[in-house]
Amino acid sequence: MAGLKRALVSVSNKTGVVDLARGLVALGAEILSTGGTAKTLRDAGIPVTDVAAYTGSPEILDGRVKTLHPKIYGGLLGRRGDPTHVAEMQRHGIDPIDVLVVNLYPFEEAISRPDCTVAHAIEHIDIGGPSMLRAAAKNHDEVLVLVDPADYPRVLDALKAGTVTAELRRELATKVFQHTARYDSLIAGYLERQAPHAERFPAVLSLHYERADLLRYGENPHQQGAFYREPGTREPSVSRATTLHGKAMSYNNYLDANAALELVKEFDEPAVVIVKHTNPCGVALGASVAEAYVRARATDPVSAFGGVIAFNRPVDLAAAKELASTFIEVVVAPDYAADALTELKRKKDLRLLAVGPLTSGVREGLDLKRLVGGLIVQDRDLGLLKDLRTLPVPTKRRPTDEEYAACAFAWTVCKHVKSNAIVYAREGQTVGIGAGQMSRVDSVRLASTKAVLPVKGCVMASDAFFPFRDGLDAAAQAGITAVIQPGGSIRDQEVVTAADEHQMAMILTGMRHFRH
Repeated sequence: MAGLKRALVSVSNKTGVVDLARGLVALGAEILSTGGTAKTLRDAGIPVTDVAAYTGSPEILDGRVKTLHPKIYGGLLGRRGDPTHVAEMQRHGIDPIDVLVVNLYPFEEAISRPDCTVAHAIEHIDIGGPSMLRAAAKNHDEVLVLVDPADYPRVLDALKAGTVTAELRRELATKVFQHTARYDSLIAGYLERQAPHAERFPAVLSLHYERADLLRYGENPHQQGAFYREPGTREPSVSRATTLHGKAMSYNNYLDANAALELVKEFDEPAVVIVKHTNPCGVALGASVAEAYVRARATDPVSAFGGVIAFNRPVDLAAAKELASTFIEVVVAPDYAADALTELKRKKDLRLLAVGPLTSGVREGLDLKRLVGGLIVQDRDLGLLKDLRTLPVPTKRRPTDEEYAACAFAWTVCKHVKSNAIVYAREGQTVGIGAGQMSRVDSVRLASTKAVLPVKGCVMASDAFFPFRDGLDAAAQAGITAVIQPGGSIRDQEVVTAADEHQMAMILTGMRHFRH
């Protein structure tokens, strides 16, 4: 970069700043800096001019005012090729600033601390940093602006080679405005939440996601697609997974892997979930993950072909050998034993995702669904039933211990099946799943049709109430002995009467799990 004379460097995140400043000095730049950054650079033997000495104005108000000065903003905003600007800058003793390196007070980190007070958060709102960044980004044709330490090496290389392009300048400026937009929205959201009667959902919903991958296509080949990651999330998820092997993930792979992982997170015992088209087609518990996988696959071996599999324990060699015996698309698990990884890597295209221990991170956040021209937003469905024995039993017969255990398992699975949802299960294993039918009785019949394992003696879970007794009649005909369902229909008594006629036990949850 011809004529590199001056760089202003003031960063909260000191990563890479010493090497960058040393490189800028080697190219002939004077370094202006403030506070802790100036000390860091001086300690590394890099000559630094304090901004206060450069502007002739001391830092005031406990450092709240450091860079807010015409010599700084004139140096960033002045057009070098405009004779009027040049003359005015000379008249006021303003020198051009060619490079600006700034990142902001760590506001997000501050408010993430459980002991953060409002006063502490306010002190972490950066004023001069965003202002300088916006000024430099506006004048990016003449000022190189860096907000991300990951960009330091390539920008320094471009400066050394004299290959700083207009495209590079624009890219860096774009990143600045993306960064400051997210920063401002974090502050606005935090302040809104401090109101005495803050609403659950903000008046303005600002969403910021970083593109992590361009997909080969979207849901269908004629649609383009991309994968975006939400910064700052800590919950184990497909979005934060490490890909250990296999082809790139597709749009549908992401959806299915997310559905499988979110269901398998529900279980404390070793569990495996098989998903096709975002619906579970086999779920089971086991003494080991290998046993759990074999039991899950037995629910519907045809649908399991080409499925997406989630484990809530690391995959061992025994499980890997079972996985390798059929065609599957994706495996997502906390981790993989070394010999299991070797076994699975024999499948060239099989995608292997590791998400880390499922016990880490807090399950929270919002569920967003896009409409044309808008969004509908709700809490994630994290509703749980801790003890089924405390729930109402309206039937003459109470469930047996085995039926209670099977109902608890079936209810957990049913929460993750598309409505209208029906799950047939025995303790720790699905037997038949009816998903996405327009009529609940059709889902009951579909669960029977899909069942490969014996249904007689199984229990049935329904995600919402039965509007008529026909669902109970169809379930009894299939051999179901107990039912768990929300209740709440105007015909509840008719449904309970049907259950009593068939000597079925029934548990009413009072909680619905629609999934559209």
